[in-house]
Order: sequence, then structure tokens, then C-alpha cells
Amino acid sequence: MPVRLEAFAIRRGSGGAGRWHGGDGAIRKIRFLESLTVTFTGSRRAVAPFGLAGGADGAAGRQFVDHADGGRTELGFMSRIGVFPGDVLTILTPGGGGYGVW
Repeated sequence: MPVRLEAFAIRRGSGGAGRWHGGDGAIRKIRFLESLTVTFTGSRRAVAPFGLAGGADGAAGRQFVDHADGGRTELGFMSRIGVFPGDVLTILTPGGGGYGVW
């Protein structure tokens, strides 16, 4: 594949607060080495994962492309975009909702 994985990490603080904290999501950064078409499908982008029994919602997911020319394109939950060498796709997966109150 003409891509390079530049980051794969925990998205600290994305899980909702509660007696039992929701799980944190992930961060992925993918650099494109050739021109490609990217198709993305994700969930929990418009509505954050909800907390239960008084727990807080987790963070919603989002994704965007930082272009080599300095611009940024935010992507929706279903997107298709042409990318070029040097562009970087960042995917922030949602965090889980928390459960219970302190």
C-alpha cells in the first residue's frame, strides 16, 4: 500500500466520566505516498456515545485530511475524497460513554 502509518495511539480523555469511566477511543494518522481515493464510513460522529445511569457521554468521533498545501478537509461519517502525496488522514474514533455517578 502506498501509505505510511504515522500514529496509532489512545485518544486520552475521550471516554465519558462516571463511576466506571468509558473507554478511550483511538487516534490514527495515515500519510499518503501516492495519489489515491479514500472512502470512509464511520459511526458515532454526529451523536456521541451516550452515558448510562448518570455517566457522561463519550467524545464523538471525527476525521479530517490535512493537505500537504496546508489546507484541511473535515470528512463526514460517509465520505469519499481524493488525496495526494503528503496528505495525512487523521481518524479520531469515539470514546465510550461512562456509567454511574460518583
